[in-house]
Amino acid sequence: MASLGTRLLLTVLAAFLALTASGQRQLLHEGDLLFCSSDTANAITAVTSGVDGLPIDHVAVVHRIGGDQGPLFVIEAVKPCVRLTPINDFLEENALVIVGRVGVADLDVHLSVRHCLAMVGKPYDDLYLPGDSAVYCSELVQMNYVTTANKQIFSTIPMSFHDESGQITDYWTDFYARHGMAVPEGEPGTNPGELSRRPQVSILGTIDENKKLQSLTP
Repeated sequence: MASLGTRLLLTVLAAFLALTASGQRQLLHEGDLLFCSSDTANAITAVTSGVDGLPIDHVAVVHRIGGDQGPLFVIEAVKPCVRLTPINDFLEENALVIVGRVGVADLDVHLSVRHCLAMVGKPYDDLYLPGDSAVYCSELVQMNYVTTANKQIFSTIPMSFHDESGQITDYWTDFYARHGMAVPEGEPGTNPGELSRRPQVSILGTIDENKKLQSLTP
């Protein structure tokens, strides 16, 4: 039976070969943002909206292990913790992925990605609270993307747990009540849908089921 190290090496090699064949290596750059659009409504998409009105509920960061010639992974904050996920696994798990690129002239992409990597293993923050040791998906980006002067590129926004009518939804009221808390409406934070609409993010298109880049608009 192959050792754990051998199995991991074979997994990475398979991902690398598959991505080379599909053209993903030319498509995605270090530090690109991959926004996931849900195919079903959920508590997050009920209170947020993404680019072109898409129901975006997750975002991850592209990283090549080993530099320009390395295989592609994503850094993502998901339960139970921030982790590295092979890109093919990520694309298989998400029905529609929108590719965004941070278009800030003084972006330090390598420092930003190193900051994100430093959070691998931190617990996932399903309470979406600022200033704690846990991290949620868009917070991973907001906290860690910096300029060459090490200044944050993305500011926080007031957190929103209300629907189009302005009412906090029953889901979030009940969710926080179970934790003995009031809904942190208006507290500083971020969400993946709003992040996809930031002027600092250029949307390149979507990755289809064949792992090819398609235009976001017809």
